[in-house]
Amino acid sequence: MILIYFIIGILAAFIGAIPLGASNIIVINTTLKQNAKQAFKIAIAAGVAEVILSFYALHCNTVVKHFIERNQWIQLTIIFVLLFVGGFLFFKKQKEKTAKKQSITNSKYLTGFLSGILNPPVLVYWLVAIGFINESLYMLSLQSSLSILFLFFTGVYGGKLLTLYLYSRFSLIIKHKVKNITLILNKVTGILLIFIAIINAAKLYLI
Repeated sequence: MILIYFIIGILAAFIGAIPLGASNIIVINTTLKQNAKQAFKIAIAAGVAEVILSFYALHCNTVVKHFIERNQWIQLTIIFVLLFVGGFLFFKKQKEKTAKKQSITNSKYLTGFLSGILNPPVLVYWLVAIGFINESLYMLSLQSSLSILFLFFTGVYGGKLLTLYLYSRFSLIIKHKVKNITLILNKVTGILLIFIAIINAAKLYLI
């Protein structure tokens, strides 16, 4: 029954990654503008970031949650960054040429990692998810056996990778069915990022 922790890790990461977030948007963006191979590089690094966040949440479940709740500047910083990037993409004119393509390609792993690790809502999700897991019959902590922890974090990585891969495949379907998709991609991405920022702001002040 030890394999149940692998399944728990996959399900927890899959559920947490389904809502449209920064990593998902970047994977969609990269798939449509470049190709699935470059998008998969982002997914690989984002999976590593997901494991780090889940590990950190497991290490200090309540302390981190209270720290984020008490220090709203962390959440406000993320909100303003999302608004800035979203506005930039929405109003940006289509001028990207091959000269920029090389530097973008080279930074795919870094882009994926940063989009995954600089994500307080995901950290909060893992704090809640791990709390829920521990309230069930399956106890999970850093004192658990190495085999349990290995299976759980492997599942977390696999779940994140699977979700981003599915987003990438879905993007390819859109790419083949919609012509001139790159002309409207920046505006759509910008709107999505602004929407995420508004949702986070609403959670911060209304809940």
